Amino acid sequence: MADGPDARDRALGGGSATGVRDPIRASWSRARRQGLPPDAYLPPVTLVDDELARHREEHPLTTIWPLLRRTLSGLVTDPGRLLFLSDARGHLLWVQGEHPTLRAAERVHLLPGALWSEDAAGTSGVGTALATGRPFQVFGAEHFLSAATAYTCTATPIHDPAGGELLGILDFTCPERNWQPLAVPLLDTARRLAQAELESVRLREEARVSTRYVERIARRLGSKSAIVDPKGRVLRSDPPGWLPQRLPGPPREGPMLLPGGQVLLAERLAAGGLYLLIAEDTASGPVTTAPLRLQALGLRRARLEIAGTTHELTRRHAEIVTTLLSEPGGMTAKAITEAVYGPGGRPATVRAELARLRAILGHRLASDPYRLTGDCEADFLDLDRALSVPTTSIDTLLDHYRGHLLPGSTAPRVLALRETLHERLRRRVLDSADPDTALRWST
Repeated sequence: MADGPDARDRALGGGSATGVRDPIRASWSRARRQGLPPDAYLPPVTLVDDELARHREEHPLTTIWPLLRRTLSGLVTDPGRLLFLSDARGHLLWVQGEHPTLRAAERVHLLPGALWSEDAAGTSGVGTALATGRPFQVFGAEHFLSAATAYTCTATPIHDPAGGELLGILDFTCPERNWQPLAVPLLDTARRLAQAELESVRLREEARVSTRYVERIARRLGSKSAIVDPKGRVLRSDPPGWLPQRLPGPPREGPMLLPGGQVLLAERLAAGGLYLLIAEDTASGPVTTAPLRLQALGLRRARLEIAGTTHELTRRHAEIVTTLLSEPGGMTAKAITEAVYGPGGRPATVRAELARLRAILGHRLASDPYRLTGDCEADFLDLDRALSVPTTSIDTLLDHYRGHLLPGSTAPRVLALRETLHERLRRRVLDSADPDTALRWST
């Protein structure tokens, strides 16, 4: 460890770095090349609110954070101690500690969403473990940022047991004077447990997805199909061997074109990223994106038609689909929450409903931002377009209008759309030359 603050001040001021460990000296040099100021500077907080929640929800370590928290709970019972779990870029995703400790840590940006990579924060447990790819400890004055010198950090990387790629960093931080030598073996044990649990989760998920896979394929007889992971590794294919063991790149939802000219349709089956690939037989024609049409005017239970199949939606699902259709450019979960539930809603509730909608919409429900892809139609959009054409006859407008949009819904976006459509139609009717029709719409 460094010979105290004086050695740190000399080294970071451009002087001799005597008494400093070689890995720390190398880390300080990397941080100085980045132009980071060691004093009066804090790491950026780059993930906040809805973006942080989505990042947590979609990260593969989200399933093992409860296990890590329980396993290492004894480490953070005393004041000043913290447990972090970051992603592979250095974003702190979860932080555990006592309430006063968490509040004090927030003042130096040791909080969820902050970026503690070496590029953003210099030498630290998380950042230097990421940079070196191995367990690492940073003691007090060895930190590059002055704001972090009151802490000692012990960090260890967690890798994906299947592919070996780095997933994140587990870090135990405590006041410098309370350094715990047992932190290293404890974190290593927790890392091993975490990776074993990741492997168990992977096997359970593959078994669950395989069941869904068989059900999907049973409805698409004659199709070539496969399950692949987020890296493009083929886990299962039918018939065997029609795809290489690994795709040229990671799959993306929707139509895909392989280098040999094969057209596929990729559909995400799980939040972790397992995908179902479908290739229609040549006799069946090319893979196409199923048309989507919503019927919501005058219906308390809206109907959604996809590729000839009609689904009767729950009220919430109808409100979400209507909202997404009204914003073709896409929306964040927070924006959908406000549109459907109002300012008191919770984005986590919307994400749960969106996850359930995927069972109906499949790849047609894209994320980041959430949006509906492909050809999308709706009776209320037909009416909106017809109202926008001054020459559209009143009879045609009334044929489009079968009643209020989702009557009974109190979602703010639905209420606004309903009122706007009704008022526009009422004004067109009142301005018409048909006195009998105008009289019926005058009240």
